[in-house]
Amino acid sequence: MAHALEQCWPENAPLDGLVVTRYHHTPPRPAGLRQRIEICEAAHPVPDQAGVDAAERMLALARAAEADDLVICLISGGGSSLLTLPAEGLTLQDKQRINQDLLACGAPIGEMNTVRKHLSRIKGGRLAAACHPASVCTLTISDVPGDDPAVIASGPTVADDSTCEQALAILDRYGIAIPASVRQALKDAALETPKSSSSVFASHQVKMLATPMQSLQAAAEAARAAGLNAYVLSDEIEGESREIAKMHAALARATAHGHGPFQAPCVILSGGETTVTLRPPVAGFPKGKGGRAGEFCLGLAAALQAQPRVWALAADTDGIDGVEDNAGAIVTPDTLARCAQQGIKPADHADRNDSYRLFEALNDLVVTGPTHTNVNDFRALLVL
Repeated sequence: MAHALEQCWPENAPLDGLVVTRYHHTPPRPAGLRQRIEICEAAHPVPDQAGVDAAERMLALARAAEADDLVICLISGGGSSLLTLPAEGLTLQDKQRINQDLLACGAPIGEMNTVRKHLSRIKGGRLAAACHPASVCTLTISDVPGDDPAVIASGPTVADDSTCEQALAILDRYGIAIPASVRQALKDAALETPKSSSSVFASHQVKMLATPMQSLQAAAEAARAAGLNAYVLSDEIEGESREIAKMHAALARATAHGHGPFQAPCVILSGGETTVTLRPPVAGFPKGKGGRAGEFCLGLAAALQAQPRVWALAADTDGIDGVEDNAGAIVTPDTLARCAQQGIKPADHADRNDSYRLFEALNDLVVTGPTHTNVNDFRALLVL
């Protein structure tokens, strides 16, 4: 996004700024393009000190903006972790633990970001407030169900109508501990975010550049060009990965048997943001590896029951499934048979949230490397 802005911006017009992205996710600079926007890297999905340092610098840049300046904010998924600035009373270690607890408990992204906004000095519209009275234009790529800009990266430049009370209720619902002083600040609404009625958003524009639905529609067009029927279920599917897998398996099996609304040969597509609730470690085994795409594929393979003529791919569009080096995995009609040949028990891997090692053993991991974009989950089921 930063490179594209530099390419589009007039050479004789002033332009400077700072972008933070994930470690090893900075794309090669186009030949001959002069760098005017600094790019730094930090940790995702659990924040680190580099993210805090970048957030401090961005907040300082925003506060330096004057009334006749234009602040362009390039926002995409991952910003909730990459742009970390703990609220008063919280340390980076507190934020890391809370973030890990949110990831592990299976909370949907909207709830996670409600908490993140209220425990931050930069999210939930606070970056836009720091830019005031300058004009702000947010250019964003959606990685969330519903494409709500207030949810993408926890909405640092967008008004937030969630409340401290809601954030505290979410923390309590999942049993996530916070310091007593921060709990009291939430109770007193001392950590409230800027609301849509605030004047700081009066000269603010938001432009959506890319969405999950666009990726699914592009895949559908490619499938049709190959002579297949293509059906897009939704770009807003949420829920436990293994449960969503059962639903997809039921649709694929019905289609393979000539039942239901879809006609083979076809591709069934879906997106959204599923979740994985981590299970307790199993004694005698290493900690499980894998993200929500792998967890989906593991659940799908079990639920398909070796259904002939059905193949599947699930991947994260940024090229990273969770924190591993793969984008996702594939499922084939003989996935379970190949597991049996190698003495692999899929149910045991499911109990350990260990999808990565299963598909690694089958040589069915999908490894793309960083794609330099992020429009959330991508799933495709091929039924012939």
